[in-house]
Amino acid sequence: MASVYSALIHYPVRDREGTIVTSAVTNVDVHDLARSSRTYGLAGYYVVTPIAAQRVLVGRILDHWRNGAGARRTPERGVALSICEAVASIDAACAAITEREGKEPRLIATSARSEGRPIVTYEQERATLATTDLPTLIVFGTGHGLHESVIKRASVVLAPIRPTGYNHLSVRAATAITLDRLFGDGPSD
Repeated sequence: MASVYSALIHYPVRDREGTIVTSAVTNVDVHDLARSSRTYGLAGYYVVTPIAAQRVLVGRILDHWRNGAGARRTPERGVALSICEAVASIDAACAAITEREGKEPRLIATSARSEGRPIVTYEQERATLATTDLPTLIVFGTGHGLHESVIKRASVVLAPIRPTGYNHLSVRAATAITLDRLFGDGPSD
């Protein structure tokens, strides 16, 4: 299996009206997605925001847990955050992966909605991940989900976690469920 990476996308995402926006970085998202990504053996995790001040904030969060008081108090969180990096764009994340792996990554989009595109099941994607030699970047949207430009760019869109009924999971919960379905020992769908 080739290396798999995750990215938490703060731009381009949608607001509740569907308008393209940049969402704010939150401390809990930064470290919780790192913990899930590290738990399931991902090679890296990117926090994507075009706002320089937000990338500085991520740097401060990382420094606290890697080198500061957080590292002394909860060293295992620093281990999880060792795979995290803040970047300005999805292109920057893809470029970093390409430089590291020597191949451009496949892009997998996640969404609470099918977005009118063919979707793949977790079982289908597990099979692909087991056989591909291409690195893979799984993108998770903040706000009210990834903008359609990201969905259109993706190689595949994973099936929504719950395709009918109420679906308003936090990105932290959705990431953990997605990674468990793809890499855990339990059922994949």
